[in-house]
Amino acid sequence: MSLIDAPLGKASAYPDQYSPELLFPVPRDDNRRRIGFDDGRWPWFGEDIWQAWEVSWLRGNGVPAVVWADIRIPAASTAIIESKSLKLYLNSLNQTVFSSPGQVRQTIEQDLSSACGAAVRVRFHDVDVTVSAVGRPPGFVLVDDESVSEVGYDYCPEELKTSVEVVSEKLCSHLLKTNCPVTGQPDWGSLLIEYIGPAISRQGLLKYVVGFRQQQDFHEHCVETIFSDILRRCRPMELAVSARYTRRGGLDINPWRSTAAGEAPTSRLVRQ
Repeated sequence: MSLIDAPLGKASAYPDQYSPELLFPVPRDDNRRRIGFDDGRWPWFGEDIWQAWEVSWLRGNGVPAVVWADIRIPAASTAIIESKSLKLYLNSLNQTVFSSPGQVRQTIEQDLSSACGAAVRVRFHDVDVTVSAVGRPPGFVLVDDESVSEVGYDYCPEELKTSVEVVSEKLCSHLLKTNCPVTGQPDWGSLLIEYIGPAISRQGLLKYVVGFRQQQDFHEHCVETIFSDILRRCRPMELAVSARYTRRGGLDINPWRSTAAGEAPTSRLVRQ
């Protein structure tokens, strides 16, 4: 299958009976070859956290249940899931009867794991419980107000520069904006970078982030491009890159890549 067959950008019927065949996987290999990893190996650990805010089904007595879910897809999976297909799939649960929340969760885990080629984890959360949000996580320094001139709107990895000073720091930009490769619709996000290594020029980083403004790519691919650019050009000893994208279609996607194994941070930002 190619993206021509994906439901993105097309009028779609919204089925209300369980339909796992709606899930549309997109192989990761093409993007990884494009950024220089064509041997099946890559320099990161990571996962993609999806926050799904429209998850509902019918209980045995016919009364609907509703939750929100975080869905964790390993970066080592062979495919990502095209976002509209996941929305359609989750909507197919709406009028389907399940015996328990556990059955729903296990069904989603099994279907997504089969589609993307790795073990997916799903957690349900009560919509009646307050979840706090932050502008940016504690300890991160905002680079968006750095004094720069002559910014451009084309991909510019050459703007990533370092000094000889070795630092440990956390940098944030709320100016990440890319475009869907199928529909051209804008995707907005906040970029979070943690590293130990030669100090990255904050002015250069700001120009680099703004340079994604007209780029067309999936969220996951953009984060892997940013991670590999910083790793190659800035040569940190340790690096973690994540992007917290805003919600579209009841879903937000939050890729995380790191030189160290672990679990992606879960800070929810105010735009989510």
